[in-house]
Amino acid sequence: MRRRNNETKTWKWICLRTNAMFLRKINAQCKDISQQLHISMDPQLESRQPSDLHFEKLQPANENYGGKHIRVFGSYVAREAMVDEEYWTAAWLRAESHWESQLYVRYIDSYKRKFAEQEFSALKRRCTGQQTQKSYCIVGVKKEENNVKRMVLNSILGTLDMSIQHLLRGRNFPGGTTRTCISTCLHGGYNQERYGYVSNLCVAKFARRQGIASNMLYLAIDAAKASGVDQIFVHVDKDNKPAQKLYEKIGFQMVEEEFPNLSMERNYLLCFKM
Repeated sequence: MRRRNNETKTWKWICLRTNAMFLRKINAQCKDISQQLHISMDPQLESRQPSDLHFEKLQPANENYGGKHIRVFGSYVAREAMVDEEYWTAAWLRAESHWESQLYVRYIDSYKRKFAEQEFSALKRRCTGQQTQKSYCIVGVKKEENNVKRMVLNSILGTLDMSIQHLLRGRNFPGGTTRTCISTCLHGGYNQERYGYVSNLCVAKFARRQGIASNMLYLAIDAAKASGVDQIFVHVDKDNKPAQKLYEKIGFQMVEEEFPNLSMERNYLLCFKM
């Protein structure tokens, strides 16, 4: 019995020593990675926000709005972005939303800045005619008040993208194919049929449940109708129940044909038909 106890103690000591050595090795590796991340993500070494933006710029007056699409509701207005500072604020809002559930990540502010810079550049390309497809950056802003002037950064509370795209040949919807047209898909090209596609919908945390998201969507639908399309698609994370309920409330329905096994997919495809 005593010999067995000694063997057990010896085995425990070996296990503890092995675990300690393993942990020291892991900690050393983590320290090296941390130092590398610190060097690569140091804010002083990262590219700055676009230097030609003026973040003290006041919110543009609604009467100066030159776009076709605008929707007034309660204390807010949904419309297209007008100036670069609004594009940047929309990009930053999307960065905040993207990293919202990952606050434990080190150097998260640097990641947010990089994300916002890339999204700002992409927004400008999409919405200023640098790409073939028509795109809208819709924002939800606070309505103007008498004798109250707000900066752009404090005015935008929500944003989404709505683009007009062509279906690829042999496809009934984004990502789907018909059995009779698979051979056509191999040759590429586009159908004449167009559709609207909604993406990047987000609202600031403190401004949610005030109708901003739904009214931006209604405005996107109006813009799609004006562009002559009769259906709008959107992908939504299958675990994002609030977003699913929002789209269903607006009138979107799930495209079941694309997902024969829904449990294996991360995103659902929803469709709104005019």
